[in-house]
Amino acid sequence: MKIAIGSDHAGYEHKTKIINYLENKKHQVLDVGTNSLDSVDYPDFAHSVSEEVLLGADFGILICGSGNGIAMAANKTKGIRAAVCWNKEITLLSRQHNDANIISLPARFLSLAQCQILVDYFLNESFEGGRHKKRINKI
Repeated sequence: MKIAIGSDHAGYEHKTKIINYLENKKHQVLDVGTNSLDSVDYPDFAHSVSEEVLLGADFGILICGSGNGIAMAANKTKGIRAAVCWNKEITLLSRQHNDANIISLPARFLSLAQCQILVDYFLNESFEGGRHKKRINKI
């Protein structure tokens, strides 16, 4: 699976470890940055991950302090459905009902282990379609 990933400074440490985690699972990972703990603007990385998803990456992963700002920025891109995920149920529903193509994680509120588990749920869950498809088409 091809996965684009990006973060701001608050998500940098989780991002680097999630990349290793995914590569060990044989996923192709495209890191769009940031590449340090220096303060940066999260919309830059949200837009880059969104672009990669539209160009053909299977999914995107975004990480910032709360998960909110970076998701809001990504969701400005037509065709992107970025979901802020913080537990199993929300993560599964983001795929099942909302056909989310980007998971947004709150690094300041979840451990690395929690993030890795949620990423696995996200990548392995399917969209149910059906009644949800018409709703997705209205977005």
